Amino acid sequence: MKKTKFPHIGQRIIKSAIGVLFCYLIYFMRGMTGIPFYSMIAAVWCIQPYTGKTITMAGQRVTGTLIGAAFGLAAILLEIYVFHIYNKLPGYILNVLFIIPVLYSTVLLKKQSSSFFSCVVFLSIAVNHLTDPNPYIFVFNRVTDTLTGIIVGIAVNSVKLPRKRVNDCLFAVSLDDMLTPVKGELSSYSKVEINKMIERGMKFTVATTRTPASVIKPLEGINLNMPVIVMGGAALYDINENTFLNAYVISNESCSEIVGTVRDEGMNCFISALCDDIMIIYYRELINPAEKEIFRTLKRSPYRNYIKREPYESDKPIYIMLIDETKRVCSLYNKMLEKGFGKRFRILCFPSDEYSGFSYIKIYNKNSCPENMIRYLMDASSLDKKLLIGGGKSYDIQTDNSAPDSIIKHLRRNYEPIYTKRYCK
Repeated sequence: MKKTKFPHIGQRIIKSAIGVLFCYLIYFMRGMTGIPFYSMIAAVWCIQPYTGKTITMAGQRVTGTLIGAAFGLAAILLEIYVFHIYNKLPGYILNVLFIIPVLYSTVLLKKQSSSFFSCVVFLSIAVNHLTDPNPYIFVFNRVTDTLTGIIVGIAVNSVKLPRKRVNDCLFAVSLDDMLTPVKGELSSYSKVEINKMIERGMKFTVATTRTPASVIKPLEGINLNMPVIVMGGAALYDINENTFLNAYVISNESCSEIVGTVRDEGMNCFISALCDDIMIIYYRELINPAEKEIFRTLKRSPYRNYIKREPYESDKPIYIMLIDETKRVCSLYNKMLEKGFGKRFRILCFPSDEYSGFSYIKIYNKNSCPENMIRYLMDASSLDKKLLIGGGKSYDIQTDNSAPDSIIKHLRRNYEPIYTKRYCK
């Protein structure tokens, strides 16, 4: 039977428990006055994966508490001392009417994100504690407890082990080896850990055989501070600026020669080329069912641009891809080698995982490889050290493909090492 793998207990869970513990301790130090429940939920609310998120959540909680407490105190004064309608139907109607200025105040202050907390604090005062012997004490304690929880949450979330950070090294990982096997996406754990290290200054990039259009979704939610290496090292792409920073191009003459050889065998190919910093995919007649399905599926993407014609002379071909029956592909591959294409270009030939009985051929510039593009990126970023992590033999640290999160663990150990040993080369 397949073993069930449970996610490990993360730092946020542990920090939340510690925050609740400190709220209990403060409650006892205050002589058990107030209600620790409010400080506890405020602390847990403020303990977030990222520092910026913690400050945002704390701000929402403070604003909401102050607005709600102010209107709650006003409701008590009106119902008890002015109209004498507390615990009566007119008092309940007044509480309902008070919801309007509570919410409207958040709009005027442009703090709409605090509207929920404003209502919670107001109702906890005006409904649950209106008939207390001294409701003003509750209002004071309500504000004090919340502010205490916020301070505890920020303090606990800010505590980090004193570790040396390696910010003078380029950390490059294999994107395909980080993706989960079933969904083909990064786990939440991976995204949080990568973003936390990037926030602390880590120089991080990924290398993949995918096109720029294919990396946008898997990397969604990652706050990249470096361009990514795509198409097996054929191009360097800045996702934030949506631009190509460098590319190893196939000459137009060579592209025509390759395409002619392919079509002489009765096959079609897709030519990915740069046109004014935009990737265009050129093709002609679709022949076999595999390429028809690929075209039908991928053309829906807003990041892919298919055009049925030959590339312009001003275009810059980056790579050529074809898929056909394995027997036909192998025959074409051998003919390409006979023509010396293997010495002039980088040619990959491999079976398709998605389409049984079909194989791919992908052709790049001879210099297209992750190592060359990493060297270019290091020079552009003035970095003289690198660390490559992935499942292939060419990586400095080789990982198990069946455990994508193991890459993140290696990344964290080497970026913030406990010991002085450094693996960057």
